[in-house]
Amino acid sequence: MTRLAVVLTEGFADWEVSQLTASARTHFGFGLVIATPGGTAVTSMGGMTVAANASVEALQPADFDGLILCGGTIWETDDAPDLRALVEGFIAADKLVAAICGATLALARAGTLNNVAHTSNAPDFLNNAAGYTGRAHYRDVPQAVSEGKIVTAPGSAPITFTAEVYRALGFGGEELDQYVALFGAEHLSRAA
Repeated sequence: MTRLAVVLTEGFADWEVSQLTASARTHFGFGLVIATPGGTAVTSMGGMTVAANASVEALQPADFDGLILCGGTIWETDDAPDLRALVEGFIAADKLVAAICGATLALARAGTLNNVAHTSNAPDFLNNAAGYTGRAHYRDVPQAVSEGKIVTAPGSAPITFTAEVYRALGFGGEELDQYVALFGAEHLSRAA
Protein backbone atom coordinates (compact mmCIF):
# COMPACT_ATOMS: atom_id res chain seq x y z
CA MET A 1 0.00 0.00 0.00
CA THR A 2 1.25 3.49 -0.86
CA ARG A 3 1.75 5.56 2.30
CA LEU A 4 2.04 9.33 2.55
CA ALA A 5 3.11 11.48 5.48
CA VAL A 6 1.15 14.74 5.42
CA VAL A 7 2.60 17.54 7.54
CA LEU A 8 0.15 20.09 8.92
CA THR A 9 1.15 23.07 11.05
CA GLU A 10 -0.77 25.57 13.13
CA GLY A 11 -2.70 27.81 10.71
CA PHE A 12 -2.47 25.33 7.83
CA ALA A 13 -4.38 26.22 4.65
CA ASP A 14 -7.46 23.98 4.61
CA TRP A 15 -7.85 23.82 0.81
CA GLU A 16 -4.28 23.05 -0.17
CA VAL A 17 -4.15 19.31 0.52
CA SER A 18 -7.82 18.45 0.98
CA GLN A 19 -8.31 17.13 -2.58
CA LEU A 20 -5.15 15.08 -2.26
CA THR A 21 -5.91 13.53 1.11
CA ALA A 22 -9.55 12.77 0.28
CA SER A 23 -8.84 11.18 -3.10
CA ALA A 24 -5.73 9.36 -1.86
CA ARG A 25 -7.74 7.60 0.85
CA THR A 26 -11.04 7.01 -0.90
CA HIS A 27 -10.06 6.49 -4.53
CA PHE A 28 -6.57 5.01 -4.33
CA GLY A 29 -6.70 3.44 -0.87
CA PHE A 30 -3.43 5.06 0.23
CA GLY A 31 -2.43 5.03 3.85
CA LEU A 32 -2.17 8.56 5.24
CA VAL A 33 -0.42 9.68 8.38
CA ILE A 34 -1.15 13.22 9.51
CA ALA A 35 1.90 14.56 11.32
CA THR A 36 2.33 17.82 13.19
CA PRO A 37 5.23 19.35 15.10
CA GLY A 38 5.21 17.64 18.48
CA GLY A 39 2.21 15.52 17.46
CA THR A 40 -0.19 18.13 18.81
CA ALA A 41 -3.58 19.06 17.39
CA VAL A 42 -3.48 22.03 15.00
CA THR A 43 -6.12 24.47 13.85
CA SER A 44 -6.47 25.46 10.20
CA MET A 45 -6.90 28.94 8.78
CA GLY A 46 -10.61 28.14 8.57
CA GLY A 47 -10.85 27.08 12.23
CA MET A 48 -10.88 23.31 11.69
CA THR A 49 -9.00 21.43 14.41
CA VAL A 50 -7.13 18.31 13.33
CA ALA A 51 -5.65 15.68 15.63
CA ALA A 52 -2.33 14.24 14.51
CA ASN A 53 -1.56 10.55 13.98
CA ALA A 54 2.16 11.18 14.59
CA SER A 55 4.73 13.81 15.37
CA VAL A 56 6.88 15.22 12.59
CA GLU A 57 9.90 14.29 14.68
CA ALA A 58 8.96 10.58 14.60
CA LEU A 59 8.56 10.29 10.83
CA GLN A 60 10.91 7.83 9.16
CA PRO A 61 11.32 7.97 5.36
CA ALA A 62 11.53 4.17 5.15
CA ASP A 63 7.90 3.98 6.33
CA PHE A 64 6.50 6.17 3.52
CA ASP A 65 6.39 6.67 -0.23
CA GLY A 66 6.17 10.43 0.08
CA LEU A 67 6.21 13.52 2.25
CA ILE A 68 3.54 16.19 1.70
CA LEU A 69 3.97 19.66 3.24
CA CYS A 70 0.85 21.82 3.47
CA GLY A 71 1.15 25.59 3.38
CA GLY A 72 -0.27 28.01 5.87
CA THR A 73 0.44 31.06 7.96
CA ILE A 74 3.37 29.69 9.98
CA TRP A 75 5.91 29.29 7.17
CA GLU A 76 6.73 32.99 6.92
CA THR A 77 7.27 33.37 10.68
CA ASP A 78 9.98 32.48 13.17
CA ASP A 79 7.66 29.70 14.44
CA ALA A 80 8.05 27.68 11.22
CA PRO A 81 9.36 24.20 12.00
CA ASP A 82 12.85 23.37 10.72
CA LEU A 83 12.23 20.39 8.44
CA ARG A 84 15.64 20.31 6.74
CA ALA A 85 16.69 16.95 8.21
CA LEU A 86 13.31 15.38 7.45
CA VAL A 87 13.25 16.66 3.86
CA GLU A 88 16.88 15.58 3.30
CA GLY A 89 16.04 12.13 4.69
CA PHE A 90 13.14 11.63 2.29
CA ILE A 91 15.24 12.82 -0.65
CA ALA A 92 18.16 10.57 0.33
CA ALA A 93 15.71 7.64 0.45
CA ASP A 94 14.51 8.55 -3.09
CA LYS A 95 10.99 9.35 -1.89
CA LEU A 96 8.51 11.93 -3.16
CA VAL A 97 8.73 15.34 -1.48
CA ALA A 98 5.94 17.80 -2.25
CA ALA A 99 5.17 21.28 -0.90
CA ILE A 100 2.48 23.82 -1.65
CA CYS A 101 2.26 27.55 -0.96
CA GLY A 102 4.22 28.70 2.10
CA ALA A 103 5.56 25.20 2.70
CA THR A 104 7.77 25.65 -0.36
CA LEU A 105 9.86 27.78 2.00
CA ALA A 106 10.75 24.61 3.92
CA LEU A 107 12.11 23.08 0.71
CA ALA A 108 13.97 26.29 -0.16
CA ARG A 109 15.58 26.39 3.31
CA ALA A 110 16.65 22.76 2.91
CA GLY A 111 18.37 23.58 -0.41
CA THR A 112 16.04 21.15 -2.18
CA LEU A 113 15.02 23.67 -4.84
CA ASN A 114 18.49 24.86 -5.79
CA ASN A 115 18.88 22.54 -8.79
CA VAL A 116 15.35 21.49 -9.81
CA ALA A 117 12.46 23.18 -11.59
CA HIS A 118 10.03 24.54 -9.02
CA THR A 119 7.39 27.16 -8.31
CA SER A 120 5.77 28.84 -5.34
CA ASN A 121 3.48 31.79 -4.61
CA ALA A 122 5.50 34.38 -6.56
CA PRO A 123 8.96 34.74 -8.10
CA ASP A 124 10.31 36.69 -5.09
CA PHE A 125 8.60 34.57 -2.40
CA LEU A 126 11.58 32.25 -1.86
CA ASN A 127 14.42 34.73 -2.37
CA ASN A 128 15.10 35.47 1.30
CA ALA A 129 15.02 31.85 2.45
CA ALA A 130 18.38 30.91 3.96
CA GLY A 131 19.96 28.20 1.80
CA TYR A 132 18.02 29.06 -1.36
CA THR A 133 20.05 29.67 -4.52
CA GLY A 134 17.64 28.20 -7.07
CA ARG A 135 16.19 31.34 -8.61
CA ALA A 136 17.30 30.24 -12.10
CA HIS A 137 15.12 27.12 -11.78
CA TYR A 138 11.98 28.99 -10.65
CA ARG A 139 8.97 28.67 -13.00
CA ASP A 140 6.48 31.53 -12.78
CA VAL A 141 3.38 29.50 -13.66
CA PRO A 142 -0.06 29.14 -12.04
CA GLN A 143 0.04 25.33 -11.83
CA ALA A 144 2.16 22.82 -9.93
CA VAL A 145 5.66 22.02 -11.17
CA SER A 146 7.43 18.71 -10.77
CA GLU A 147 10.88 17.44 -11.54
CA GLY A 148 11.58 13.86 -10.64
CA LYS A 149 10.15 13.31 -7.18
CA ILE A 150 10.02 16.99 -6.18
CA VAL A 151 6.61 18.69 -6.54
CA THR A 152 5.87 22.35 -5.75
CA ALA A 153 2.83 24.55 -6.24
CA PRO A 154 1.43 27.97 -5.44
CA GLY A 155 -1.41 27.98 -2.91
CA SER A 156 -3.88 28.63 -5.71
CA ALA A 157 -3.10 25.28 -7.41
CA PRO A 158 -4.33 22.45 -5.17
CA ILE A 159 -5.73 20.44 -8.11
CA THR A 160 -2.57 20.36 -10.21
CA PHE A 161 -0.60 19.82 -6.99
CA THR A 162 -2.70 16.71 -6.35
CA ALA A 163 -2.24 15.55 -9.94
CA GLU A 164 1.53 16.04 -9.94
CA VAL A 165 1.86 14.14 -6.66
CA TYR A 166 -0.02 11.22 -8.22
CA ARG A 167 2.08 11.37 -11.39
CA ALA A 168 5.32 11.43 -9.38
CA LEU A 169 4.11 8.32 -7.56
CA GLY A 170 3.36 6.57 -10.88
CA PHE A 171 -0.44 6.98 -10.81
CA GLY A 172 -0.89 9.11 -13.95
CA GLY A 173 -3.09 8.41 -16.93
CA GLU A 174 -6.30 9.33 -18.69
CA GLU A 175 -8.43 9.22 -15.55
CA LEU A 176 -6.11 11.68 -13.80
CA ASP A 177 -6.13 13.96 -16.84
CA GLN A 178 -9.96 13.93 -16.75
CA TYR A 179 -9.86 14.78 -13.02
CA VAL A 180 -7.69 17.85 -13.68
CA ALA A 181 -9.89 18.91 -16.60
CA LEU A 182 -13.05 18.52 -14.50
CA PHE A 183 -11.77 20.73 -11.69
CA GLY A 184 -10.23 23.21 -14.15
CA ALA A 185 -13.42 23.60 -16.19
CA GLU A 186 -14.70 26.46 -14.03
CA HIS A 187 -11.73 28.56 -15.17
CA LEU A 188 -12.43 28.25 -18.89
CA SER A 189 -13.78 31.24 -20.78
CA ARG A 190 -17.48 31.15 -21.50
CA ALA A 191 -18.72 31.95 -24.97
CA ALA A 192 -20.86 35.06 -25.06
